[in-house]
Amino acid sequence: MMDMTEKETERENKDRARSGRGTSWIRQQFGRGITYFLVVAAGIMFYFALLRATNLTDVMWTVVDVLKPILYGLVIAYLLNPIVKQVDRYLVPALKRKMKNDEKAEKFSRAAGIALAVVFLLFLIAALFNMLIPELYKSIRDLIMTLPGQLNGLGKQLNRIYADDSAIGDIIKRALSEGTDMLQNWLRTDLLARINDLMASLTEGVIRFLSEVFNALIGIIVSVYVLFSKEKFVSQTKKTVYAAFSSRNANAILHLTRKSNEIFGGFIIGKIIDSAIIGVLCFIGISILKMPYVVLVSVIVGVTNVIPFFGPYIGAIPSALLIMLADPLKGVYFIIFIFLLQQLDGNFIGPKILGNSTGLSAFWVIFSILLGGGLFGFPGMLMGVPTFAVIYYIIQSIVNRRLEKKDLPVQSDYYDELSYVDDEGTYIHRDKAPRDDGEAEEKTGPDKP
Repeated sequence: MMDMTEKETERENKDRARSGRGTSWIRQQFGRGITYFLVVAAGIMFYFALLRATNLTDVMWTVVDVLKPILYGLVIAYLLNPIVKQVDRYLVPALKRKMKNDEKAEKFSRAAGIALAVVFLLFLIAALFNMLIPELYKSIRDLIMTLPGQLNGLGKQLNRIYADDSAIGDIIKRALSEGTDMLQNWLRTDLLARINDLMASLTEGVIRFLSEVFNALIGIIVSVYVLFSKEKFVSQTKKTVYAAFSSRNANAILHLTRKSNEIFGGFIIGKIIDSAIIGVLCFIGISILKMPYVVLVSVIVGVTNVIPFFGPYIGAIPSALLIMLADPLKGVYFIIFIFLLQQLDGNFIGPKILGNSTGLSAFWVIFSILLGGGLFGFPGMLMGVPTFAVIYYIIQSIVNRRLEKKDLPVQSDYYDELSYVDDEGTYIHRDKAPRDDGEAEEKTGPDKP
């Protein structure tokens, strides 16, 4: 009897296992339920996060404002790092030959390199302010002194036209009358009503500028500590990446980091050198042409040249207007000179210094500048090109890897109008592609690169 009962129990367990009604089935259904619950909960959390996106953005910007000295320090350290590396490259071997302790030699070289880099940065800032502030004061003073005379001359010319009874004179009369009425209404209503707001905005702007200067000064101090311990930070970051990811993914992340550093470093340092050369050439050129505001215009053209493609025009437009207020004919000469200078930079100086540091074509450079500028303003225009170059490199690496797995060529030149990949996944070179009459053109050439 017991044997029959045990056999029936075993048979029932087997039937339950086959029908999926046992403990494993319950556990499986429970696991699915938990998965569904987590997916729904994540969707609800994402929905409420979108509703609170403004608050989250405010919190993010608050954190950024608090950490601005650290961010400034990291940026300054990144810019000064090439100077420190060059000092270490030449000074460390010399100190090791004279000092018995290699560690002390490296520390002494690092301290000397950081001191030299910081002194160079402060000297550069002081020199720029020393050139800009007196020139800016002189420009504003000359503008205030010459503007009334220029307006009087313009008024006399308009009076001559006003006295004319021609059709053009009538059009100008109506335009002047309407323009005068609009100006008076604006002065009486908008300007007087908003004078307090303008003063408050001006005060807030001055306070914000002083706050940014204070953050930058703290950032210089932070950059010193970062440069002293940069190898330790790199080692800690590398250790964390290997701990958090698999070896394959960690190596891919580290390779991407090195490539990003190569792209950003080559672009930023190259652009700074290129802009300095353009600023000096602009100073020499407009000095020979005896134009006004030589130093101010040269600095504006050199600084805005850091922005690819659009930078020269961004700096040239206000500079040309400033020169035209003093001498209209020289303003026209300046525009011609800037056009020739940018042709020289775009075709000779820039390619020699920058080379192909970003790997982007002209179209993608313009695309990245417009996209970065539209999303993040001036910083986006400045950093849009190297950032997009990194994204472009990632996408290109993924595409090439997938093509290699399919045993297909990775060069874009192989995918011209006549070449193709057949249904079996074989690459057909254009020399072997069938012609319009259905015959295959027999030429020598590999089916695959």
